[in-house]
Amino acid sequence: MAAVAGAVPVPVPVPVPGAEAAGPGEEAAGAGPPGPARLARLPLARVKALVKADPDVSLASQEAVFVLARATELFVETIAKDAYVYAQQGKRKTLQRKDLDNAIEAIDEFAFLEGTLD
Repeated sequence: MAAVAGAVPVPVPVPVPGAEAAGPGEEAAGAGPPGPARLARLPLARVKALVKADPDVSLASQEAVFVLARATELFVETIAKDAYVYAQQGKRKTLQRKDLDNAIEAIDEFAFLEGTLD
């Protein structure tokens, strides 16, 4: 079957094993990966609790909590990718502490972390 020029692919819902079917106009809770409706993967309530644990913080807007959560996700993703390079050099697929140490020592962006894993 040939594709029609200018045709737009239509996403087909894929059933998730163990998830209950949602009714019309409802989304199954927790079904599938985070999509456009959920831009942050960290639980915002937990991030807000961590922010409010600081005695200097009395109020934290949802926007501020979201930005902190998203920045944290990007930071963890970046350091994990950089550390994974060192794991691959050691012919491993699993990150170890020494991979994080090597990434922190080698990359100037992570200089502020030197000595924190000791």
